[in-house]
Amino acid sequence: MAAKSKWLALGLIMTLLLTLISACSSGNGEPKPTKEASSQPEPTSQPSEEPAKAEPVEITWWNFPSYQTLDGEVGKYEKEIIKAFNEKHPEIKVKLEMITFDGGPQKLNVAIATNSAPDVIYDAPGRIIDWGKKELLAPLDDMITSEVRGDISPALWKQSMVGDKTYMYPINTAPFMMAVNKTVFEKIGKLDLLPLDRPDRTWTFEEYKLALQAVKENAPDVIPSGFFAKSQAGDQGTRAYLANLGVSRFLNEDNSAVAINTDEAAAALDWIVQAQKDKLVVGGSSSLAAGDVNDLFLQGKLAFTINYSAVLKAQNVPNKKAEFEEVLLPFPTLDGSPPKLEPYLGGMAIFNNGNDAKIAAAKKLIDFIANDPEWGRKNLIQTGGLSARSSITGLYDDAEYEYAELARQFITDPPTIADGFAEIRTFWFPELQRALLGAVSGKEALDAFAAKANEAIGKAKAQS
Repeated sequence: MAAKSKWLALGLIMTLLLTLISACSSGNGEPKPTKEASSQPEPTSQPSEEPAKAEPVEITWWNFPSYQTLDGEVGKYEKEIIKAFNEKHPEIKVKLEMITFDGGPQKLNVAIATNSAPDVIYDAPGRIIDWGKKELLAPLDDMITSEVRGDISPALWKQSMVGDKTYMYPINTAPFMMAVNKTVFEKIGKLDLLPLDRPDRTWTFEEYKLALQAVKENAPDVIPSGFFAKSQAGDQGTRAYLANLGVSRFLNEDNSAVAINTDEAAAALDWIVQAQKDKLVVGGSSSLAAGDVNDLFLQGKLAFTINYSAVLKAQNVPNKKAEFEEVLLPFPTLDGSPPKLEPYLGGMAIFNNGNDAKIAAAKKLIDFIANDPEWGRKNLIQTGGLSARSSITGLYDDAEYEYAELARQFITDPPTIADGFAEIRTFWFPELQRALLGAVSGKEALDAFAAKANEAIGKAKAQS
């Protein structure tokens, strides 16, 4: 035991000596100070700093009535979006201004011309792509994930891009088509004249004419169908209507020239002119706008309206002045072949006003509106549209939305992506008006439109 204790004591002494030698050794021969003797705290490899506060920024958001109203108040839902957005981004002040489809386009043109464009807007490709071609917008590619890029069809991206740059963030979509007052046909006992028993609801021009005649003969207080040619709004309805009645296209496959000036489409336009006289189409259509015709439909005074979609169906709920059930139908075609439907596509764009902070803030707003786990789905439903993303379906428990999903198979490339489209559309309604007023034949009107539009396409291509 004594020997063991002796060796233990010796071991302790050696350990102490080694500790002292280690503690005293330093580069200058001086002992290192202990923590208590040091007057400065020891530095760490990663100094702790408070995260930099986000700088406050204000952006302006101009919005057409893209969402259904809350309590009948235009803009109230948008204010709810902003309130929820500010809970996550209190540093970004969003100034909302609601604009109308009638006066909004001109107001935007004036704002752009005077360098006072909004920072962000919810709109459609017809205007957005034109602004992109004029380099008025900020590209959005850096905010689009590979998941989102792969989840949206090439056809919709084609409407959102100029070259390899994305200028519109696609959010909601739906095929443009017709709508019919189903209740009228039930009351006159002619529901069998509508193609509702066919899963795809396709039908012919002749079947359509029979349905119009049945309304005229059995519901004299209801106008069978509508048409309009007063302003640019809703032009997609008239061009798709004529193109399908004449089994044609508005522009050719590569959007390099007008294709609707065929004999068949001209005959369809001549039929519309005569149908006004026969009281199968609303009279005075040359002086009616798309909104006027849809208002007649919502009042129960029109059996068919030619510019409708699942989006408009939802947004028109508070505007209905009569109780009736409306259902969606594709445009009839001359030979019953599958129709060609233009897609409605809604999305957001950012004007490049030369302020990087505002552009970054606007991207955060777009991302919140489109992709927030709670508000993304809520916002989509409030538009009344289908998702631009292929993986998001079944948003509504409604037969008409199920049909709208099915009708996406008929969507074709819209002419809105054509070079010079902003100018092309200005020639369309004046030529329709000349035909409707009897000044020229349908063929003369469409040929005159083609000559002007083709010149605009060529000029735009030369400048690009």
